[in-house]
Amino acid sequence: MLTLINLLNYTDRNVVFALFQPLKRELALTDHELGWLGSAYVIVLSLAALPLGVVGDLRSRRAVIAFGVGLWSAFTALGAAVKGFWQLLVCRAMVGVGEAGYGPAAQALIAEFFRGRRRAFAIGVYSVGMAFGGVLGIWLGGVLAERYGWRAAFVAMGAPGLVLALLASRLREPRRQAPASIRVTLARWYDRGVRNVVWPALPLAGLTLVGAAVSAVMALFERIPSGVDAALFGGFVTVGVVWTVVRLVPIAVRRTTEASAVAATAFDDFLQAAATVLRTPTLVWMFVGGALVTFAVNGLIAWAPSFMERVHGFSVGRVGREFGIWGLAGGALGGLFGGRVGDWLVGRWPGGRVVVSGAGFVLGGPVCAALLLVDELRWFVPLLFATFFLYTWYNGPLSAVILDVVPPEVRASVLGAFLLFSHLAGDAIAPPLVGYLSDRFGLRPAMLLLPSAGAVGGLVILIALTTVGRDMQRVRQ
Repeated sequence: MLTLINLLNYTDRNVVFALFQPLKRELALTDHELGWLGSAYVIVLSLAALPLGVVGDLRSRRAVIAFGVGLWSAFTALGAAVKGFWQLLVCRAMVGVGEAGYGPAAQALIAEFFRGRRRAFAIGVYSVGMAFGGVLGIWLGGVLAERYGWRAAFVAMGAPGLVLALLASRLREPRRQAPASIRVTLARWYDRGVRNVVWPALPLAGLTLVGAAVSAVMALFERIPSGVDAALFGGFVTVGVVWTVVRLVPIAVRRTTEASAVAATAFDDFLQAAATVLRTPTLVWMFVGGALVTFAVNGLIAWAPSFMERVHGFSVGRVGREFGIWGLAGGALGGLFGGRVGDWLVGRWPGGRVVVSGAGFVLGGPVCAALLLVDELRWFVPLLFATFFLYTWYNGPLSAVILDVVPPEVRASVLGAFLLFSHLAGDAIAPPLVGYLSDRFGLRPAMLLLPSAGAVGGLVILIALTTVGRDMQRVRQ
């Protein structure tokens, strides 16, 4: 069930990438604006993942999953009703809220049922839904858009999730220690939240509102070049994120001296997750490397369909079919291969999963670069398959490494922290940055940034080989 929901998760997430060209034509969007449509849900997902991950630790993970599935599915379908850029941006942002609750809770639930060497393979099977769903969204989105229009594609992708939300509410969940009452929990959230979260996050909220207002005013003037308003909004949000992180880090560092027991409130867990990352070297390398490889993978997924249409002359339907078949096959096999090999290696060597996670991107960087540079179609499909095969090795092992080096009580919270960092520093940046560069230099030169980032990220992950054994041993003790 979780794998099926994860498939739908990535189907709804990636369908917009198949629709970039129809959206560009009908709504008169720039590549930079298209990139922000790919990043809107990522930014919101990242900001919401930690608090919803903590709610999953403190309350019912099943309820968080059901809520998330229903919310993201409804707003995917509502994308069919939009008339312009800002309306669609809001819909994609709300998709991110729903998806933020699902990932940490689902992987923490898997960790409860699968232990030891079986865990990476179980997460690898779960991640097959990511590989299948990611390319299935582009496949079905392209085919449906060609036959019925892009609005019908949004409706068709969103509707099944409403049924799965009902089924998710029946998932089995292990029994855990009963948490404090809702009233007590909410009172503590308010008290600690105002002091530890609301106040540090005021710069982000304020700059986001100012950026939205300035961008809306600039959009009224026809002489201002298209895309400047979106660029300004992105700049305000980026400054707000950096400012907020700077204000939160001292709070998290102070928490490193406190006991490692799970706190009784969501905001204690928020800070505990940050403290766990700061004092665990393996997590630091996983977070930094994870952001770089996420930048590469999601930038490629976002812009590969448009690349195939513009550079190789594919129709939107053919893009869906070719990308779907070969990207799906490579991603599915790569996810299963990485999970199985990671489990086999970790039984013989603590760094086994780390090697698999990093090696796929070190090997995949040159392959992805060749994919973007080749002009002959007979080479394009094999390189597409090979790129996605190598770029999905990390799906199970990387998450398993994170779970292996943190206590069970804060797994969902730390996974939420990983989503926060990797998405904000990785795939939230990739689509608009590539779009911005594409508007100025062309799509092919802009996309060559992606394999370079992936290869560097793989090397950063491999640095964790020097620390993972000690961190795993500390958790076992």
